[in-house]
Amino acid sequence: MLKLVQKFLQINRYSDIKNEFKDLFLSHPNYPSLFAITDSLDLLSVENAAIRVPKEQIVDLPSNFLAYFNDELALVEKAKNNVRITTIKKGAQKISYEKFLLDWNGVIVAIEPNNVIARDNLKVEYNWLKYALPFFLLIGLSFFYNNYNLFSTVFLITSTLGFIVSIFIAQQKLGFKNSIIAKFCNLSANSSCNSVINSSVEGAENKLFSFSDLPLLFFTASFIAILIQPLDSAIFIGFLSLLAIPIVVSSIWIQKFELQKWCVMCLVISSLILIQSSIWFSSDLFTLTFSFESIFPFVFSLAFLIPIWLAVKPMIKNVLSSENSLKELKKFKRNYSLLNFLAKKVPYIDGLEELRGLNFGNRNAVIKLSVIISPSCEHCHKTFHEAFDLVLRYPDKIYLNVLFNINPENTENPYKIIVERILTINRATPGKTVEAISDWHIKKMSLKKWLKKWHVEPVSIMISQEINKQYEWCSKNNFNYTPVKIVNEKLFPNEYELSELKYFLNDFAEEVEVLEKTA
Repeated sequence: MLKLVQKFLQINRYSDIKNEFKDLFLSHPNYPSLFAITDSLDLLSVENAAIRVPKEQIVDLPSNFLAYFNDELALVEKAKNNVRITTIKKGAQKISYEKFLLDWNGVIVAIEPNNVIARDNLKVEYNWLKYALPFFLLIGLSFFYNNYNLFSTVFLITSTLGFIVSIFIAQQKLGFKNSIIAKFCNLSANSSCNSVINSSVEGAENKLFSFSDLPLLFFTASFIAILIQPLDSAIFIGFLSLLAIPIVVSSIWIQKFELQKWCVMCLVISSLILIQSSIWFSSDLFTLTFSFESIFPFVFSLAFLIPIWLAVKPMIKNVLSSENSLKELKKFKRNYSLLNFLAKKVPYIDGLEELRGLNFGNRNAVIKLSVIISPSCEHCHKTFHEAFDLVLRYPDKIYLNVLFNINPENTENPYKIIVERILTINRATPGKTVEAISDWHIKKMSLKKWLKKWHVEPVSIMISQEINKQYEWCSKNNFNYTPVKIVNEKLFPNEYELSELKYFLNDFAEEVEVLEKTA
């Protein structure tokens, strides 16, 4: 389902947020539901709609959308005479409009295409070039310093292909999700690379090497050896390929009769080994005896690769395991019931709305966020920054009220003047409020530099009274600390970062709607 939605995003020129969507979607407490999709899109500020439409209105629908077809989520792309359906199980297929309408339940998810000109193709080309350029540079240097004939060139090509496919096999074994592998491995109903590569027939996990490690080590060592000594190394590799034929036959037997599933990538590896052994055996080079020059490059490469792979492999496994655990933790943490349980009511909420702080966002928003900060508090810098970013990102959903907790009678506090001047600026020239508070809490100017930039007239009595009013309200609630975060009259739990509020925007909105209906 994830790959399907990511493709949907790519078609609509949202490739730059595909990975961010993946993180939000997989960690959503309702994964993999339709709500998890739309909620994740909402968090990314992608205009979307999940609605049920009459089937006769299909002509008015966008050129592409997500829909439930045969009780399975599908990516639908409209054409003039047919509909292209892409599903996880069956892949892409073209069907008539009549057949689509017959098995479609009328539910769609549509998004507003990104009007910003994307550079997706350029990014993809750059990523491929980043990895391919050093690869081809090594091959070019080898051709420059060594003499290649047809025999060694063929072995270089087959070893290169084997090296690439072996990387994909190792990725599949370790648990990496790769769209190229997925397409390649599901060519038919009888093929499943995952079933074969991760089968128990391969051997226990605690062994030094698994079956999937062997082609990676063999073809990587072969590739390096041929680059160093083309002809002599190719002769030795051809001989090793001939010795590997029993393993190839055993692999094919297991796939055919025991697992009854074909691993397409394993078959490619087997074919490459058979090709190398056949070419070596059919040439007149198989009668030659092996010299030190023909054996050393391969043995050296293998001896160099084995300890590296044994060290890197468990590290990769640990990283993947940590990522999976983190996803589960995020899913648990993003449960609104947990947040609601941890959120405590403000002891004395009366008077909060009367405090005149700095206000940002839509005053009629369903989410009222109040942050109580102090200019001398280091943690308040982060809190304000996160709160302000939320308003910038969701201006129609969040209303931010910035208050200050500072003792007006403490004349020894050098930071008291900052609050006085910010509130004065907010009252006299509100257009400069954002810049003034950002200079302190986001840009983190020094006190001397900030005071020099933001010089104002003497503080009025009204400002002093407001500071005192905010301080007394905080004292009444025993808020003898900063920052304090209040969302809809409840204390936002310290177990959460304020930036994580974005995960619960829809939950808060629904709660407010329910309360308004029952009031």
